[in-house]
Amino acid sequence: MRVGSFVLAAQFPGQGQGEALHRAVRSAEVAEEAGLDSVWLAEHHFVPYGTCPSAVTLAALLLGRTRRIRVGTAVSVLPTVHPVALGEQSALLHITSGGRFSLGVGRGGPWVDLEVFGAGLDAYEKGFPDSLDLLLRWLGEPRVGSTGGRFPFREVAVVPRPQEALSGQGDSGPEVILACTSPSSVRLAAQRGLPMLLGMHVGDEEKAEMVALWNRHARAAGHTPEDIAAAAHISAGVAQIADRRLDAAETLQKTMPGWLRHGLDAHVTIDGRRRPMRDPVAYTELLCALHPVGTPRMCADRLAATSERTGITRFALLVEGSGDLAATEENVRRLGAEVLPHLG
Repeated sequence: MRVGSFVLAAQFPGQGQGEALHRAVRSAEVAEEAGLDSVWLAEHHFVPYGTCPSAVTLAALLLGRTRRIRVGTAVSVLPTVHPVALGEQSALLHITSGGRFSLGVGRGGPWVDLEVFGAGLDAYEKGFPDSLDLLLRWLGEPRVGSTGGRFPFREVAVVPRPQEALSGQGDSGPEVILACTSPSSVRLAAQRGLPMLLGMHVGDEEKAEMVALWNRHARAAGHTPEDIAAAAHISAGVAQIADRRLDAAETLQKTMPGWLRHGLDAHVTIDGRRRPMRDPVAYTELLCALHPVGTPRMCADRLAATSERTGITRFALLVEGSGDLAATEENVRRLGAEVLPHLG
């Protein structure tokens, strides 16, 4: 079982954006010190829900500041970028970090981001599969051209090509993961043999159903039983550790609703449609019920139970729910020192 942290660089009420970003960077550094497996970086635009607008840029910084831990994006929003540009950046980080970079991509939402970056609503509603396929071609072939879709261009050489740069290690390029929130995205991931990142808003039963659906689509697409069994899906969640479960839950219940209300309400749709947002208090309570929130032993048992029920062995856990730098650092250290040993 591999446990990592999930970093949103959340801006809690009363905090500055620099404070949120400093906490994000510091929590990643402490994650390596504490023995965690990975750090996963979220990406958001124009909202205090998350103050990191470029997960791949922050990943570059953290790869330079660390030596062992895997750093991944969770996720880079593909409709707002050119797939070739993201592919070049990913190959660069993969090579220069010695293979420690993972590229998580997702469709994002129908937000004003699409207007600002010139992608348009169609890139969100219809263009994602084509953009994903172009990205995968760039990461897997020596030369790439595109004759249609949003990004037509003549054939060009892929430079740098990770398969050549690290060929002595049997390298196949950076790991690519797809955020999945619907049956259609599960099917897309399965057909292309990509592991899934499953959100923290769903519980074990729904995640198990999504894994089973992925397996069925992967078999139908011709993937081997060995490749299907080896798919390393990731479960996102929340982790808050205390000597009593009540104390851990209260820490999140005091801080997260304000951040969620402050952050989620700031989202603006590109076409003016109304998007219902979750009740912040109820959502916080749901997260406390679904994920490792409590004593170290309880947290370990919760992770083990999720793994047993879903078959998922990788976790990306939000550790900054207190909104406080010192408390976040302590939470990460306790996760490494007091929870991981129970997991073997």
